[in-house]
Amino acid sequence: MQQIEFDLGDPGFTLLHQAGLAGLWMTLKQLEQEKVSPLGKLKWQLDRRHIFLSWEGQDLEVLNWLLQESFQLVNGLISLRGLDSKSMRIESQVIVHQGMLGTFLQHTSTHKAEGTETQNFQLEDDQPPAIVTYKFLKSYVHQEFAKSLCDQKGKFLQKPMSVAGWLNPGAVVRHIAFSSSTSFEERPEQAFVLLFAPIACYYFLLRSKLRDKRAQYALIIPEVTDLEKYASYRQNTHLREASYKDFFASGLGDAGLRFLTYETTADIAKQFGVKRCQVLTLGTVAWAAQQKTRTDLYVVEANAKVCDNYRICCDWLSDRIMPGKNGSFVASSFARELIAENLAKKQPWYTGFADKINSNQLFEKLTYEKRGLYQMVQKAKWDEQDKLFVQVCHEAIKFTYGQISKNTKSGEVPNFERATVRIRTGLSRCKSSATFREFITDFWSRAGRLPTLQKHWSELMDYVTGQRNWKKARDLALLALASYKKDEVDGEDDGIDEEEEMIDIDVE
Repeated sequence: MQQIEFDLGDPGFTLLHQAGLAGLWMTLKQLEQEKVSPLGKLKWQLDRRHIFLSWEGQDLEVLNWLLQESFQLVNGLISLRGLDSKSMRIESQVIVHQGMLGTFLQHTSTHKAEGTETQNFQLEDDQPPAIVTYKFLKSYVHQEFAKSLCDQKGKFLQKPMSVAGWLNPGAVVRHIAFSSSTSFEERPEQAFVLLFAPIACYYFLLRSKLRDKRAQYALIIPEVTDLEKYASYRQNTHLREASYKDFFASGLGDAGLRFLTYETTADIAKQFGVKRCQVLTLGTVAWAAQQKTRTDLYVVEANAKVCDNYRICCDWLSDRIMPGKNGSFVASSFARELIAENLAKKQPWYTGFADKINSNQLFEKLTYEKRGLYQMVQKAKWDEQDKLFVQVCHEAIKFTYGQISKNTKSGEVPNFERATVRIRTGLSRCKSSATFREFITDFWSRAGRLPTLQKHWSELMDYVTGQRNWKKARDLALLALASYKKDEVDGEDDGIDEEEEMIDIDVE
């Protein structure tokens, strides 16, 4: 008889191993619920932190049966027993299918396909459907992995084994010439657990304006502290029955925070055992254009303040469904990408605006969402003095525009754009506390009498003198410029570039 015990606290487990153990737990629980008769007297015991497996008969036959039952295909789509994929809506099934193909199974050697399949998904009632094309699979490596876990006699391996990159996305051999010394090895029990990680993980398709193709997919790896609680979280309606438009994230931080805040509460750690998650991106790089490579990794934790600010961000800087030449597409929020990246890193939500918005093109993209940014300024939970600084800058911009209107000849259109460009380029030239102090004092003095500045002069002097971080003040000034909302903006163009934002799923 073969016996194996898995412990969530195993010191050799990474977050991906813990996710794999959760995926195995979910699979075995689903087999119980479906009352599937196991092969070889396979038995298991499940609790919140352990799984105990035992079976009789040939190891290869029993493991092969379990993997065949766990990893299936239905009409060319990956079907995971642990998620009860067969009963999920078709959009959710396609999300799992494409998510796995873009992360764990991104290399063509991991699966066999016969052509493609196309589905039309209604993203919004008053818009044409989105046209989604994906691979129609015949098989994938998880289904046949039992033979890799056993020796030639069909016995479960007793020594460490080399681990292929698809079992641990991003952990690849960097130098093929030295594969023997740089490859990854795992105990066979650990490799078995990694097989089930795709069940517990979650997936997003990225539409980043900062990372471009370097980040196409985001893989969410949860930190699991309670197997039963996490299973209930992964099976909740928001995750299990997601619509196709929920598959998109604007960036890495957005993906991680969206996963952690599907339940609208900050104490998900208490309710579901999910304290934080690891988010890694997979995209193309110049030296390996034929496959997706790990391009970034964050550990994201959602506390009460982060959750509240992210929820405000999503309310006012949401994605939009737009009509295109070939169906609808998702227009992702650039401002939310910037803000969510900061929230995920536990930084002030405006951090780095001045460094990242370093061109007129990016500034224009940001100002397309000035209404949402203005609401973020007003409603977010942040330092009151920072908010006062932005308010002073808003007043300075207002009075500057007022002077332009006053000096514009009758019948001509006031050229506010020239003033905006002058302010932005002036900020971009600030490379030290001295140059920023020169810029901000000149900007405020030219605007004239600023009521908020006069009332709160002593509180705001640190921003001017540089005693506070001058780069922070520069970020706040750019935020003020991008979020300034004047009455004339109601008829402005929404700035969506149809060709840039079209849904384009790589099925190769």
